[in-house]
Amino acid sequence: MGNKDNTIFLAIIACLLWSTVYAGIKIGLQYDSALHFAGLRFIISGLMIFPFTVKPGLFIKTLRENRKIVIWVTFLQTLVNYILFYIGLDLVPGALGAVIVGSQPLVTAVVAAVMSKEEKLTRRKIVTVFSGIAGVVFISAGRQAFHLGSAVEMLGVVMILGANIATAVSNVMVSFKSRGLNPLILSSTSLFSGGIIIFLLSIPLEGLPDYSNMPLQYWLILIWLGFVSAFAFSLWYKLLQRPHVKVSEINMWKFIIPVAGAILSWVLVPGEVPEFLTVAGMVIITLSLLLFYKNENGYLIRLK
Repeated sequence: MGNKDNTIFLAIIACLLWSTVYAGIKIGLQYDSALHFAGLRFIISGLMIFPFTVKPGLFIKTLRENRKIVIWVTFLQTLVNYILFYIGLDLVPGALGAVIVGSQPLVTAVVAAVMSKEEKLTRRKIVTVFSGIAGVVFISAGRQAFHLGSAVEMLGVVMILGANIATAVSNVMVSFKSRGLNPLILSSTSLFSGGIIIFLLSIPLEGLPDYSNMPLQYWLILIWLGFVSAFAFSLWYKLLQRPHVKVSEINMWKFIIPVAGAILSWVLVPGEVPEFLTVAGMVIITLSLLLFYKNENGYLIRLK
């Protein structure tokens, strides 16, 4: 991978940042309700990016010229995805939720193939996706037993799958419809406006929490999660806009999120220790990604 070709490296950085999100959400939801927390997080994310965008006049002009893609990304990526994700994750067992969330590369590959002729479901892509999902299953099974018994849990599964589909459609639209649009403007606007809407929706549904009694840990987690969204989404949108990047292929790197998440749990969460199935899942995911990104000469393919 050449110095100028840093797409894979940057994609891994974004995924490593996203891997910290699940632990942060668990901590944050000890003090706050789901939609409140999500809304506040994305408002902070959008505000963090605004200073790095452009002059106010040019910002408004850019939004006006690209309003359709900005509205679609706000609706799909921030509103639909995260409302379904936060609520759905709360309805299913943790291990099962991790597997459904981890199936996102498969959902993205299918959605991309349906939406674009350039995104074909090749045999190598299918094998890699299912190997990655198998790895996610092993990681989750090593940490918590699976069970799915109630209609409520089934609803949670459907909601998380819906969130995956919304993200996949949003990624394809960003890749094909937003080239030329400053990714900082796209991410700041979609995160901030989506966060405002989620927070306003949360008031009649969840009431208003007493923020004066929130501990320092809550605010530190909220700021960190805000930073992760601000940085990772801006970076991801920039990568999706690169001419030769395929949505389905770059999303393969999201399989490393559960791997990094499990390692973080071992380091940060008392009582979390490596299990055989978890380590086996990590090995499967690592090998599947390495094999996918090998060409016939044995070198990593270049995503310019």
